[in-house]
Amino acid sequence: MPDPLIVDLSRLQFALTAMYHFLFVPLTLGLSILIAMMETVYVMTGKPIWREMTKFWGVLFGINFALGVATGITMEFQFGMNWAFYSHYVGDVFGAPLAIEGLMAFFLEATFVGLFFFGWDRLKPVTHMTVTWLMALGTNFSALWILIANGWMQNPVGSAFNPDTMRMEVTDFMAVLFNPVAQAKFVHTVSAGYVTGAVFVLGISAFYMLRGRHMQLAKRSFAIAAAFGVASTLSVIVLGDESGYAITDHQKMKLAAMEAMWETEEAPASFTIIGLPDMEARETHLAIHVPWVMGLIGTRSFDTQIPGIYDLVDHAEDRIRNGLYAWDALEAIKADRASPAAREQFAQYQDDLGYAKLLLKYTEDPMAATEEQIRAAAWDTVPHVPSLFFTFRVMVLSGVLLLGLFVAALWMISREDPLPRWLLHLSVWSIPVPWIAMEIGWFVAEFGRQPWVIEGVLPTFLAASNLTLLDIAITITGFTLVYGILAVIEVRLMLAAISKGPAVVDAIDDLVPGMGEGGNRTPALTPAE
Repeated sequence: MPDPLIVDLSRLQFALTAMYHFLFVPLTLGLSILIAMMETVYVMTGKPIWREMTKFWGVLFGINFALGVATGITMEFQFGMNWAFYSHYVGDVFGAPLAIEGLMAFFLEATFVGLFFFGWDRLKPVTHMTVTWLMALGTNFSALWILIANGWMQNPVGSAFNPDTMRMEVTDFMAVLFNPVAQAKFVHTVSAGYVTGAVFVLGISAFYMLRGRHMQLAKRSFAIAAAFGVASTLSVIVLGDESGYAITDHQKMKLAAMEAMWETEEAPASFTIIGLPDMEARETHLAIHVPWVMGLIGTRSFDTQIPGIYDLVDHAEDRIRNGLYAWDALEAIKADRASPAAREQFAQYQDDLGYAKLLLKYTEDPMAATEEQIRAAAWDTVPHVPSLFFTFRVMVLSGVLLLGLFVAALWMISREDPLPRWLLHLSVWSIPVPWIAMEIGWFVAEFGRQPWVIEGVLPTFLAASNLTLLDIAITITGFTLVYGILAVIEVRLMLAAISKGPAVVDAIDDLVPGMGEGGNRTPALTPAE
């Protein structure tokens, strides 16, 4: 088993790189759809202002897209460098969606990004609009396959452990593809990305209106962002409910921790608005409850219970004991691969093998574990309740506040001209909110799965590579420095483009002939040439 400090540092490194990469992903998702909508209006109306809007927001999209690609590549290498046993153990399953994402989604996205930027004066308007929509589709496809892979980590369906190869293998790829947890995560995450794009466009447009610059572009962009933002935020809320319903079925401990629900309540369970979860006392102090709400959200019924943490720990203890039968059978198979009795016993208890592996934290031989070690391992299945409890509520509150902002913006853009300055200032200051909410959302999703890297299959402390402390220190330092430099570059480029406004398009036109508003700037070739 790897050194616990190495495991923690490997988790820290992956968290840093993943959270940094995800600064770019949601904006890419949201801007791609908004740009496609703007160009569609341009093609339908023929008004040049919509073309100018498409190209301006497209420049910001391009900067963000480039940084997203640069930071995303390193994450896949970490599976081999920092999580070697994870890659060996589940690579046959986890690697398939990642490969498809690269071959299908990323190549599609990258191809049409190039056509979007270089095809303005080489493609007919309708053709270029189609390219823009395909670019947006590729962006969403990319998110789909990544979230299928992540959804399998949360709910490992369509796969089984093969005692002959000692690895997880695909048994039903369609089950992996249509995993309900993955599908719920996809629509919820993509909708949140749309909200991010809408807030970004809304805030930058408000900034221009406060400065009295580029008013035609700003007002139209503000209006389309407000309308798109209302629809997207409502989608996030509705699809968040669907995600919560999926968690109820497949990750009961995560849900109980998010709600700080220590005891199983009478159905339907109440929702805790606020409280003070106490991990040592294993109770929640000063809790304020709303009757029935959690039961309706989590089970969509009035008579289905949501189990509390104590009952789930008891259930985990039972699974650990069952997992010991699987462990014992697996050892017998290693000694005699033809043993029918051992294979029959393993087949009966193989779903609980991962729970037996939790005991490796306490003993080299799980079969020699004491009752105290089994109970301690069962309590290890409880993530840190206060962290999940509070971050989940910050995420929900952020969504509600953004919905209020979009509704107010849409209402006032249709009734008042000029818009009140307080609304414009609020729009500018709200730009960071969706990023905060999305980063917190990923924290809830990933930290809430602990102690599992694959839910119920592989504990996190077994998945890491056997590296040295120096190895991890060097890579964390390197990533921090490189990503810090990239952050400075990203911010400077974005601020420079925003400062220039639509003029940034003309500046790019001067560098890239053929992108200009006035037709193809490349000199025509004569027949002799």
